Amino acid sequence: MYYEEYFSFSQSPFSISPDPRFLYLTAQHREALAHLVHGISSHNGFVLLTGDVGVGKTTLCRSLLKQLPDNTDVAYVLNPKLEADEFLATLCDELSIEHDADKGGLRYYTGVISAYLLDAHALGRNTVLLIDEAQCLSEDLIETVRLLTNLETDEKKLLQIILVGQPQLRELLTAPSMEQVSQRITARFHLGPLAREDVHDYIRYRLEMAEGAQDIFTRGAIKRIYTFSKGVPRLINIICDRALAGAFVIGQKRVTARIVSKAAAEVIDPEKLPNTNWLPFPRLVASCAVLLMLCLLLALGWMNWGGDIALPGVEPGSVIESIGELFRSSPLGPETTLE
Repeated sequence: MYYEEYFSFSQSPFSISPDPRFLYLTAQHREALAHLVHGISSHNGFVLLTGDVGVGKTTLCRSLLKQLPDNTDVAYVLNPKLEADEFLATLCDELSIEHDADKGGLRYYTGVISAYLLDAHALGRNTVLLIDEAQCLSEDLIETVRLLTNLETDEKKLLQIILVGQPQLRELLTAPSMEQVSQRITARFHLGPLAREDVHDYIRYRLEMAEGAQDIFTRGAIKRIYTFSKGVPRLINIICDRALAGAFVIGQKRVTARIVSKAAAEVIDPEKLPNTNWLPFPRLVASCAVLLMLCLLLALGWMNWGGDIALPGVEPGSVIESIGELFRSSPLGPETTLE
């Protein structure tokens, strides 16, 4: 981006590409990695990772793959919306398995893959199949994949499979027809958005990785980023990237809440954008309402004490007490400070 030099970044800090170097490990990310590593090391079948769009599943998987032992061969399938024979041919390509496309067919591909897995095991190598966007798998293809896990020794499965997908994948695997697959899942984890307290550290971490100042975003800006993104890392990156560009255009070195709001309006669907303009300061609005009530009570009190109109049932002392009670309980009271 053109603002990198302006902010002295070594690279774009908020790229949406799944670069594992920019993975900020929250407590739930560490737990997810632990589940995945345990599932793979157990050699017992399937590992499941689910999460909503943009929460960082792919980045987490890229980080996981970098932590696997050197004797691990990985087939990474990014587009699983294929016919069974096409999927198996893709698996062969990923593992550099020689195959004849003209022969094709499930029996042929299953045979060459089985032979490869046996040879790899004899050489002391492990094989992992990682399927991203696995919610796109058909039930027939999932069954085909399951059959690949039937090849095993007395100690372990010869093919470890990681299924990564959106929440629909969990629903798919709860179907009665998927019971055999569901029972073979030895580790599962659902990755959620960042918590409010994690967003600040997430932004600072990415700025640090880009070798930039870590206080570019004001506290108000970070709060606004959480409001707009709901803690989804991809949305955080998109909003921050646009906000930095906006700050560059107007010549500011710090990103404020106002800049964030303008950036979010440019990159988020208006129907999904929270309305932060109406009642932006609820305490201030409440305080004005209380002050209005105080003015009305004072007017009524004046009319009751010195005016010609007397209001039955209204005692001067009760008016004073009501005013004091309203002030003590209002946002302008002594224990409350405006943000």
